[in-house]
Amino acid sequence: MKLLVIGPSWVGDMVMSQSLYISLKQQNPDAELHVMAPAWCCALLERMPEVDKAIVMPLGHGDLRLAERFRLGRQLASEDYDWAIVQPNSLKSALIPLFAGIKKRTGWKGESRYGLLNDLRNNKADFSLMVERYAALAYSRADMKDGRRIPAISWPALKIDQSNQQQALVELKLNKEKPIVSLCPGAEFGPSKRWPEQHYAEVAKQQIEQGQQVWIFGSAKDIPVAEAIRHYLPAALQAHCHILAGKTSLHQAIDLMALSSVVVSNDSGLMHIAAAVKCPLVAIYGSTSPKYTPPLAKRVAIVHTDIECRPCFKRECPLGHLKCLKELPAEKVLTAIKQLMASERLIVTAR
Repeated sequence: MKLLVIGPSWVGDMVMSQSLYISLKQQNPDAELHVMAPAWCCALLERMPEVDKAIVMPLGHGDLRLAERFRLGRQLASEDYDWAIVQPNSLKSALIPLFAGIKKRTGWKGESRYGLLNDLRNNKADFSLMVERYAALAYSRADMKDGRRIPAISWPALKIDQSNQQQALVELKLNKEKPIVSLCPGAEFGPSKRWPEQHYAEVAKQQIEQGQQVWIFGSAKDIPVAEAIRHYLPAALQAHCHILAGKTSLHQAIDLMALSSVVVSNDSGLMHIAAAVKCPLVAIYGSTSPKYTPPLAKRVAIVHTDIECRPCFKRECPLGHLKCLKELPAEKVLTAIKQLMASERLIVTAR
């Protein structure tokens, strides 16, 4: 059997997608699995042993470009796929498998994709977690009828390249002499996911004073926030705070984050990467909810406020005050770090 998956565009969603790929290979161990995704997600696919081939999706997230999708579909027709699974909910994401002539095309109903998908699922409400919705696509509708649940889901687990890890340490002039506290203060989704940099700085200050070093991860967009965190630190402590935002490839970020004693992160793609490399993790939630996209790991502390307007799932605070994050004090995160360090298995929610 030969399978094609049209994968999601967001880093965190792609990490959670590994649970689908594991389920597919468990049921079809001899199948060849290809995944089409944006170039920035291919580094993740290369760290998933279940994926036999990553195919770069050359079109942007919002691009229809029907003629280009038709050309891509006809190119893939030569692969003679037996089954296509479309993870995104958009109509356009279902076009390439149709144009490729793949006979079985599975996905959620999404944007009324009748005809584009001929194995259409419409019971999304049966699955509260995004990872469950992904994994459910590996099973037939008959497997899901009468309210039957999918088997236990295997959590994402990204491979670490130790050679690449060592090269990154040398290239970025880093060392492991002190325990590493990694901070991930960015969030591509929007400001309603970003815990204030002053709070991150307070966490960094206390951890450095206790003998740790701090690494700040993120994209080039997160450099101003990372620099602000270091700026808030006393001058004597700033040498122990290393800004990696904008300086690493995704491969390097995966390998370096795996060295962390603990990771503190907003609800972001890096949060899911930290979980998938099995780091103890403090996950901070603002406008979103861990009831939908929780970090999938054993040693996790989930921290959020309990004000009545959250979760709103908005990119920006619709009320303009961002209290769900501003009123979440650093002390709660510092307490969560202590709890994680004292336990081999911990999943807690601090409000």
